[in-house]
Amino acid sequence: MNEFEQKISRRPLRQIPAGWRAEILAAADVNRRKIREVTFAGTVASGLRRILWPNPQAWAGLAAVWILIFAVNFSMRDKSPAVAEKFSPPSPEMVAELKQQQRMFAELIGSRDVRDADRPKLFVPQPRSECAEFLTA
Repeated sequence: MNEFEQKISRRPLRQIPAGWRAEILAAADVNRRKIREVTFAGTVASGLRRILWPNPQAWAGLAAVWILIFAVNFSMRDKSPAVAEKFSPPSPEMVAELKQQQRMFAELIGSRDVRDADRPKLFVPQPRSECAEFLTA
């Protein structure tokens, strides 16, 4: 310690008058509450404190359990690529070969009507008989 610190350490500590101490602490407490309530974080913290006050250890334990559940769930995720990502669309040669096989199969079973799988069926809406009766009545 240097010389100044030694002089200070030898001097007796004086007590703050009781009235001053209470007044200073009350003013500090009021300012602390105002500052905490003004900020958003302070508002959230005070709200959480009111909710969690009855048993904070139980709430902390519950939060720890949820964190553990999320960690286990995240670690056990399926990291294999999806089935749709594994397979590429068939090449034009493959499509042509499949159509050829379809024609050969149709010839073998004796059917001359060869359906083309790529051709969409046309749907032409027809009026229903119930609707026609309802409109004419």
